Amino acid sequence: MPSFEIVTHVMAPPERIFDISLDVDVHTASMAGSSEKAVGGVLAGNLKLGDTVTWQARHFGIRWRMTSTISAYDRPGYFVDEQVSGPFKRWYHAHYFRSYGHDGTVMSDVVEFAAPLGPLGRIAEMLALRHYMPKLILIRNQHIKQVAEANLTAD
Repeated sequence: MPSFEIVTHVMAPPERIFDISLDVDVHTASMAGSSEKAVGGVLAGNLKLGDTVTWQARHFGIRWRMTSTISAYDRPGYFVDEQVSGPFKRWYHAHYFRSYGHDGTVMSDVVEFAAPLGPLGRIAEMLALRHYMPKLILIRNQHIKQVAEANLTAD
């Protein structure tokens, strides 16, 4: 099963990054390139343990829907979102937040995923998804970093 980890350094405290990472509106803004939006479940504001949200987006020219739930939550250390229904055979995304230095946070995203359709899915993983999925998380994390660092002095 493919997996990857993305590490991002943010100059803001873990509590701030944790909360921003669970904000539906911030997520939607970070994924504007794929026209991602919440269409079911929690539609705005911050997600919490047990919440579900259905996302609709366009990837590879195809409209997709994925419903995920927040299956683990320990503020400000980590949370997990997992697919309940959608395009993947498996989607597991753990978000970790660890304080470092003066008001800095190491944000680590650990993602495990599997495409459906057996051998055809494994081919899709090798040819596209192993490269595409980390790029999406990088884009998301850069947006979270910008939001957190830009607004830090406004609090």
